[in-house]
Amino acid sequence: MKIKNRLALYFTLISATMLLGTLGAIYFTFIKFLESDFYDRLNDRAYITARLYLEADEISSDSLNKVRNQYLETLHNEVVRIYNMSNDAAFIGDDQRYWTSDVINEVRQRKKLKFKEGQRQVVGIFYKDNQGDFVILASAIDQSTLKRTEKLRKIMLVFFFIILSIILLSSRWVANRILRPLDLFIDDVKKIKSNNLDYRVQEGKNKDEIGLLAQDFNNLMEHLEQAFALQKTFVSNASHELRTPITSILMSAEITLSQPRTEEYYKAALTSVIDDIEKMDHIINGLLSLAQSDLEIGTDEQQEIRIDEMLWDLQKEWKRLHDAELILNFSENSQNQEALLIKTNPVLLQIAINNIIANAFKFSDFQSVHCTISASADFINIHIMDQGTGIEPSNYEQIFKPFQSLYTYKEHKGKGLGLYMAHKIILLLKGEISFNSVLGQGTTFSVKLPKF
Repeated sequence: MKIKNRLALYFTLISATMLLGTLGAIYFTFIKFLESDFYDRLNDRAYITARLYLEADEISSDSLNKVRNQYLETLHNEVVRIYNMSNDAAFIGDDQRYWTSDVINEVRQRKKLKFKEGQRQVVGIFYKDNQGDFVILASAIDQSTLKRTEKLRKIMLVFFFIILSIILLSSRWVANRILRPLDLFIDDVKKIKSNNLDYRVQEGKNKDEIGLLAQDFNNLMEHLEQAFALQKTFVSNASHELRTPITSILMSAEITLSQPRTEEYYKAALTSVIDDIEKMDHIINGLLSLAQSDLEIGTDEQQEIRIDEMLWDLQKEWKRLHDAELILNFSENSQNQEALLIKTNPVLLQIAINNIIANAFKFSDFQSVHCTISASADFINIHIMDQGTGIEPSNYEQIFKPFQSLYTYKEHKGKGLGLYMAHKIILLLKGEISFNSVLGQGTTFSVKLPKF
């Protein structure tokens, strides 16, 4: 059973129980009130009877009965008797002997008594008179009360089922209204697939349990998205970053084996292979560190390096492997070699800068890319500018998201992981990355890194 149905059922059962209790209390209170009122009427009837028969000595019994029948309302199945000290009926005959001596004596002892005999209500009073001590018993059936209570039961029963139906329908409406955010949450969750992990459920404006659940779920999806992206990023970057040293090793091996070489040439070729293998080892270690830490470690493997040397190496690699021209420009305040020293994780930083450069070349169809380096006392700034078509403003928010490739050239279309990886690494190294793009003129990515 769904939660909304259970809520509606529980609410209806609780409301029905409370309603039934309330109607029952009203019903029995009403009955007791009518019984008490009828007892009062019988009590008045008994006193009036006592005064008519016991205090009107000069009036005959027949005249008293006539007056009594004329001016007193006759109750349903009314029976009134007067008993003397010997428990014999006086003034009014009692051939059927309605009450026993035990009842009469109890009234005489308690002075006043009221009780029920089936549907008949009875009131007895003890009355002192100059003619002696008498007991007057008056009884009748409150027929009007029985009819009214019967009607009241039917009315209450009808109203009970009407109100119960209203409560059931209203509880269903309330449950649907309250759980509507949960239905939206479930619908949003169903839309999440492996290809749209960036989708987030609606959190709503109400800070209730469902809203908190949606927030926690979005936080979970954020971690899952990063983990999923990290997996793809690792595979993509591993294949991308390792392709360069592997290509270099293959080229060196093929050139070396193409014809007989001198011993010195073989040594130089093997040394080049060893250098490329060491570079592969550094790249693998850097990527593994990045993958195992979910982009939250790496700063503990810091080394002091010169940023210009790293950029010169990247310039040579792009020239040798892709015949792409990376133009380096150094500002006046960065001419000093000490000003270009930075303490960082060199492998991760090189991956980040190389991804930005690769993005610049691809976005400009491998036209020349300009890289300007400037330094201050605490920071090093790197500006990488391409000559591409620029980025549409509508795509600005997608720049650093994973799997969002914005390249217009199909032959250079990537997987949308380079800038995402660069962004994560720069933030990991406590730096800042931003961009400025003009349609038709190109895009400039700016990286600001702390020196220590």
